[in-house]
Formats: sequence, C-alpha cells, structure tokens
Amino acid sequence: MREIVFDTETTGLDNKADRIIEIGCIELDNQFPTGRSLHLFINPAGRKVHPDALAVHGITDAFLADKPAFSEVAEKIIAFFDGARYVAHNANFDMGFLNSEFQRIDLPAVDPDRVVDTLALARRRHPMGPNSLDALCRRYGIDNSHRTKHGALLDAELLTDVYIEMLGGRQAALGLSDVEDANVVETTEHMVIEIGHRPSPLPERLTVVDLEAHSRLVARIGENALWLKTPGDG
Repeated sequence: MREIVFDTETTGLDNKADRIIEIGCIELDNQFPTGRSLHLFINPAGRKVHPDALAVHGITDAFLADKPAFSEVAEKIIAFFDGARYVAHNANFDMGFLNSEFQRIDLPAVDPDRVVDTLALARRRHPMGPNSLDALCRRYGIDNSHRTKHGALLDAELLTDVYIEMLGGRQAALGLSDVEDANVVETTEHMVIEIGHRPSPLPERLTVVDLEAHSRLVARIGENALWLKTPGDG
C-alpha cells in the first residue's frame, strides 16, 4: 500500500483565511520509505505570516515573496499523492488547510477515507500520553535533537519514523528477509505477516543412529512411554 506522510506550515491557524506556506512529503510503500519526497515553499498570496506562527517555524514574508503560489504547484502535489493515503499528525489541521487550498482553485476535497491521523492512532496506543510528535520521538528513541523549529519536511521525516514504529513495521520487517512467500496485510493499527508454505521441506535432521537410540529408550520405558500414547489416552 502506498502512503504519503506529510506536514504543512501555515501563516496562522485559520484555514479559511490563512494559507499553506510549506509542505513536506515522504513516500512509503508497504510502510517502507521509497526515497521519494516532495518539499515546496509556497507564496501565501498576500497573506502575512502571523507573529505566533513565525515564532514556531521561522518562515518570513520576505523569504516567501518569490515562491510560487499554491495554484502553480497544486498539480505537482496532487500527482505526488495520486492513489496514496494521506498520513499526518493531527490530520484535521493539515487536511483543513489542504482542502481549503484545493477549494480556492476549484479542485475537489480529499476523501476522508484516504486520511490517516497519527495523533488519533497514538492516542489509542498510548492513552495516557503525551502524544505530541516530540513526545513520540522520545518514546520510540527517535533523535529529534536537530528540531529547533518546526519545518514541514523535517517533521514529515520524523513522523515517518514514528508512524513506522507505531505500526511495528521495522520489527516485522526483520522476519521477511528470507521468506519469499510472505504477504503483508496492513491496517491502521498493525501489520500482519502471513507466511506461505516452504517450496520444499527442510532436510531431515535426525540420523539413523538417533532414531535407533530413541527406539531403545522407548523399549526400556515400556508401555508408559509418552511416545506410545495417542491424544485422549489417560
């Protein structure tokens, strides 16, 4: 299954008036990063960055002045997400902004069934919290020491590591390296690995000497030997 883990930075908190100014995306295929990513800075079309938002991400109006408008990069974003699930932390926030941007240029909103909220997933797995991205990095031993300010691509990279850990993907992957028939079945909660039959049986490990020694042992024990009993015997 193809998924895009993403994060946005915005001019403020009101998705009806504020705008997306940065988006960072990481592609996953069956819970493994493919190496493909998308990172864009976007001109907010005259909307100024609120001072509180500036304190969080540090992206200035001057920096954004020569960046493309959302309408100029929308097709690139849509193409990158094509056919994939949208994975975000507190997805209502990011999807609210993304859908508002789509609406402004007469594009349809994203189907909610294609959206995975990792905050909701974290709350189910760790109901006592805390479940911020920083807290989850600490919980799973993910180094976020370089995260001095929020950044869409950096946060998407950290969230990718957190998401994979929450689904048990790395641990499960260790058992797949020598199994050609493994089938990975994914849900929003966990990953199930279904192992197929071996193409040929393993070679017999017991030698003739081993079998003869076992037969002599059974003969010495007599009728009380465990190996002579069948299921249901007393």
